[in-house]
Amino acid sequence: MPSASPLTERLRRLAPEAIAFGIIGAGNTLLYLAIYWVAMPIGPVKASVLATIITTTLAYVANRYWTYRHHTRTALRREYTLFFGFNLVGMVIQSGMTYLGKYGFGLSEHEDKFLLLGMTTVGIGIATIFRFWAYRTFVFLKPPVDGHEGAITDMDATAGFAELSAIDEPGSVAHLDLRPELDPR
Repeated sequence: MPSASPLTERLRRLAPEAIAFGIIGAGNTLLYLAIYWVAMPIGPVKASVLATIITTTLAYVANRYWTYRHHTRTALRREYTLFFGFNLVGMVIQSGMTYLGKYGFGLSEHEDKFLLLGMTTVGIGIATIFRFWAYRTFVFLKPPVDGHEGAITDMDATAGFAELSAIDEPGSVAHLDLRPELDPR
């Protein structure tokens, strides 16, 4: 069983990232709900998709240049594509909850507006947890730790997978050799 000290240290390092992500997420959630509320006459599922597209663009810029500003920069096309891909999954989660409320529970956008908003908010919560994990694991790669970025064995498995997935990126940490003392061979 791992000791509390490494876990505490890991949480301490994760806290600033989670706080910045949370602030961006809270602002985008308020904007999302406002857009959703105003656009609901076009239909709750369409309103959810529209609100997601607008807030996703804003979230990418804010996360790239604030939350993950110290993380390794990869090609904009790669980051943007992955970011939007994971946001599509998040949108399916969010819109799926709205769909469940509308068609599964028979809620109406006219009589049950607040219940639909509640269902959508639950979907936002689930999608937020998924997005945080996906962004830090696959989209915004971890920054160099100590000049030996290739020594991914010191990092957690998900970060190592993300760095190895960057093998086609010129200058990525995936091209570096492991330090001999960490090479398991």
